[in-house]
Amino acid sequence: MWDKIVHNAWKSAEPGILFWDTIIHESVPDCYTDLGFRTVSTNPCGEIPLCPYDSCRLLAINLYSYVTNPFTDEAKFDFDQFKEHVGLAQRIMDDIIDLEMEKIDQILAKIDADPEGDEIKLVERNLWQNIRKKSGEGRRTGIGITAEGDMMAALGLRYGSENAIDFSVELHKTLAMEAYRSSAYLAKERGPFTIYDATREKENPFIMRLKKSDEGLYNYMLKHGRRNIALLTIAPTGTTSLMTQTTSGIEPVFLPVYKRRRKVNPNDKDVKVTFVDETGDAWEEYNVFHHKFVDWLNVKGYNPEEVRNYSDPKIQEIVKESPYYKATSNDIDWLSKVKMQGTIQKWVDHSISVTINLPKDASKELVGELYITAWESGCKGVTVYRDGSRAGVLVSNSNGEVIFHKRPKVLDAEVIRFNNNNDKWIAFVGIRDGKPYEIFTGLADEEIFPIPKSIHKGQIVKNKEKDGKNRYDFQYTDKYGYKKTMGGLSHMFQPEFWNYAKLISGVLRHGMPIPDVVNLVSSLQLDSETINTWKLGVERALKKYIPDGTKAKGGKCSDCGSGNLVYQEGCLVCMECGSSKCG
Repeated sequence: MWDKIVHNAWKSAEPGILFWDTIIHESVPDCYTDLGFRTVSTNPCGEIPLCPYDSCRLLAINLYSYVTNPFTDEAKFDFDQFKEHVGLAQRIMDDIIDLEMEKIDQILAKIDADPEGDEIKLVERNLWQNIRKKSGEGRRTGIGITAEGDMMAALGLRYGSENAIDFSVELHKTLAMEAYRSSAYLAKERGPFTIYDATREKENPFIMRLKKSDEGLYNYMLKHGRRNIALLTIAPTGTTSLMTQTTSGIEPVFLPVYKRRRKVNPNDKDVKVTFVDETGDAWEEYNVFHHKFVDWLNVKGYNPEEVRNYSDPKIQEIVKESPYYKATSNDIDWLSKVKMQGTIQKWVDHSISVTINLPKDASKELVGELYITAWESGCKGVTVYRDGSRAGVLVSNSNGEVIFHKRPKVLDAEVIRFNNNNDKWIAFVGIRDGKPYEIFTGLADEEIFPIPKSIHKGQIVKNKEKDGKNRYDFQYTDKYGYKKTMGGLSHMFQPEFWNYAKLISGVLRHGMPIPDVVNLVSSLQLDSETINTWKLGVERALKKYIPDGTKAKGGKCSDCGSGNLVYQEGCLVCMECGSSKCG
């Protein structure tokens, strides 16, 4: 079992791992297990272990904003202001709980006012009553941080170094102490959470660390209680970091400089066409700088707009001068990062969402070693991502540039024939890594597609026409062993079919799961009757590649109304009544 977990994490970045013994042993809410606060699972990113009916409430403090004179020799972290704001943040979080309960009361009032009978409304009413009860009893909060990587750089600390780790631990300890101090003050002002009992918590490791660090705070809690059952978490803060233009959570910067591409009109002036893709579209590559790297450039006297136009080697020389050099997610010593997380975890009463980035050539043994080290270090959970192990995730080359996989010249292909209403249709599906990668489909005109019906496989070959545009040919071997070519798949279907085929093929190439692609195609709002017929054809063809047993998202059985529908050989089968629907 262990070998399979490690192999799958190495191969696909899933599953992440939770150390349940550590979670339960450290959990403050689990001191109240018999009162309904037994931890049974976590929220989707794993940073808050939760009991049934409880809520995930998150707030992130931007650490970079507390650095005065960032990127200079006078840079300092303003601990006084940080402590003040942590206290205010905890007060805000407690107010949010009251707002949440007000909304739940409105929902319950709506349920009571609905005309349906009580037996119909029973399940929904009980659900919301349980959620409200749990909110009031525990008043759980989730204060965390973001921009730790940028804070380190702004202070001149190399992320992952011993000095940086020591500073980080002290900061998170301060956050924990001030959040709990604020919760104790709120308990005196507003009353403790209703089931607070200091005797239940007297052996809890986290509470004991607080006592050892500040016995005065601990005694204050004994006298007045605490407003919230648990207070702290470190979430991924992906969207938050985009809004604040900082690194996310406790993570280092992914890359200070990377490349992106934009589609351009090759006839426009002042446009540099970097490459032309397989569909004939022109693209320009350009440098993107991490926002706080731009701040560093300005502090050091560089003109960021000029630097963007430097050669790649010259830009990398400038990066070497910055505090982001050798401090990216792929640079950090992986075992040290895990140990750092474990040390910080001792001051976070919930958990930490973190991903360990590994190079493409990382071994399975290293993944297993990281998991064991994480457990030994006191982490509650950890996830690894090996470069290139998942489709749809940006990968970087040795120079730190983001790269994109190009379509190979030749793709294995399958031919699918089916009836669409009263018409005969044909689909050519290019396959890469065992999954659909592109699709051409339309009416199976035997004059246009003179392919024997016994042919089910072949290859789609990308070629160039005289005018430089791309052409996709279908090659197959006939029953006599001769290789034959049917040229120009992209031109043999109606032009409107081809335009939509490019759209769907683009989605497939970026790794969207096939059931989601089918749902996307199904949801297209199209006026043309012929295109709607084409849409059904694409759905029919792609459903062949949905693994048996995959649950359908949404939709109900037309016979019994059950939503328990799964795919079997491209058909939707109701697991309740057994009815089947294809196409």
